[in-house]
Amino acid sequence: MPNQQSTINNQQSIIGYIIGGGLKESFRARITVEPQQVQEGAFVVVENSGWRYYGLVTDIQLGATDPRFADEQTEARLPASIAKALHGQTLYTNLEILPALMQDIGPDPASAEYKKWRQENPEDPKPLPVKTVPPHHSSVELARPEHIAGIFGEPSDKNFIIGYTREQNHPVCIDLEKFVQRSSGIFGATGTGKSFLTRAVLAGLIHYNKASVLVFDMHNEYGFDDTASDTGLRVIGLKSKFASKVRVVGLGAGAKIRGSAPDFNLEIAESDISTSDIELLARELDLKETTATTLDALWNSFKRDWFSEFKAMTQEQVTTEDGKKVPANGSVAAWANANGVNVMAAEALHNKLRRLFNKPYVVARPAADSIKEIIPSLENGQPIVLSFGEHETDLDYLFVSNLLTRRIREAWEKKTNAYRTTGKDEPRQLVIVIEEAHKLLNREMASQTTFATIARELRKYYVTLLVIDQRPSQIYDEVMSQLGTRISGWLGDEDDVHAVLSGLAGREALRGMLARLQPKEEVLLLGWGVPMPLPVKSRRYDDEFWRELLGGGKRSKERNLKELGF
Repeated sequence: MPNQQSTINNQQSIIGYIIGGGLKESFRARITVEPQQVQEGAFVVVENSGWRYYGLVTDIQLGATDPRFADEQTEARLPASIAKALHGQTLYTNLEILPALMQDIGPDPASAEYKKWRQENPEDPKPLPVKTVPPHHSSVELARPEHIAGIFGEPSDKNFIIGYTREQNHPVCIDLEKFVQRSSGIFGATGTGKSFLTRAVLAGLIHYNKASVLVFDMHNEYGFDDTASDTGLRVIGLKSKFASKVRVVGLGAGAKIRGSAPDFNLEIAESDISTSDIELLARELDLKETTATTLDALWNSFKRDWFSEFKAMTQEQVTTEDGKKVPANGSVAAWANANGVNVMAAEALHNKLRRLFNKPYVVARPAADSIKEIIPSLENGQPIVLSFGEHETDLDYLFVSNLLTRRIREAWEKKTNAYRTTGKDEPRQLVIVIEEAHKLLNREMASQTTFATIARELRKYYVTLLVIDQRPSQIYDEVMSQLGTRISGWLGDEDDVHAVLSGLAGREALRGMLARLQPKEEVLLLGWGVPMPLPVKSRRYDDEFWRELLGGGKRSKERNLKELGF
């Protein structure tokens, strides 16, 4: 038998009528069905007088015409029929509805005015922000499939199904073309399924093939097949399904990813490392304020060879004939003395850079210029997954991702400027995916990293970010404000909830909704990339997902019935 919440599925069901409210507060509605048939976050439609209003249920309140009727258990002392009749007259349930959009739907189709209206409006007018209110007693109903499709779009390659409405299981889409035009974020506490949802979104982007994708895969999750930590089941990698499209790059010569060989390996030439790449590691390497001065002196002395020359220096001393100890030739101190640099500062920097000097993927002469191979691949539309393999420390992640992104930024800026000059060869949209985003975009790093610059400025150069993080409150608020679309699972920390909702209209009404999401398989869609906020059951990342995506198949009837409780 179906559960109680599914009894109204796929029906045009009136659930109540408007009894009050206003533009500066939520609409209030009296419901005419059992309270259990409506959930917080339900997508509802209010229709009257040629206008349709789309809104979100933000609260459900029990009330009584007199408190005594709520206190007294009349069903225990009166016959059931009388108690039910009395309840219907004295007890009620109200909804708080956050209005999001309104749409001109014209006069009644049966009226004489409708033909003229349709001639003036051959296509239905687009939904608009709410600027007026529906009259009293306007009907309220749960959104039907055509309502949802009218707001979020019909499913297609461009309109990717991100999830399903919680009450009726109708598909909800995000417009991938709009999604990639601004930076975006996927958030949620540990274990809420961020990685699964990210895989699904990336699969949609790759299949749609209108944007290039570069994934900094810190934990080797996205390229090759993986194993789910909670279920032990196989998790399909992007390379498995897009073998001819996706290129997996391993960090370091001979790197293996999940036991598989990558398409090619990335080695970083010492001459490719700039002094600015080191300055971005100030927090991780605990560099001092004097570091910038020392680095400038190194660059002035050796130009692009500064890293290899500094690496080759020693900290040895030699004893002179009179017994004094002096810096040996080729030592850090000898160079510092010759160039007017503080010896202690130079030696301290040399000691701290040993962590980079010893990285096996930093070499004097790489077997191939892998960076130059990555950039043309992205320009030609080939998705790149850079797997860090065994190099999973924060230092590896910060250093490699910043260096590579700096080079990519330079390439895209050059290509965009050329396009604006000649009108030829428009750059391809690029989405850079970063995990553990707060390590790169916190308050201390945001003013320095290439990623913060991308979030703030590079949308006009066809480059945006997709950040994945469990602690959005640690991301600098100026960067958070640039994230157009936010997809958030459950967050246990109030500061994280506040960060995700910052800058959004109706955030107070949405706060409780976000905090009360199911720990798994529910997300709240927010921001510029979606027409209105909406909580949904997130799409499962499984074999059926791939059949639907690549085979053009529809969601199976068996899954619909199972998820609805049949």
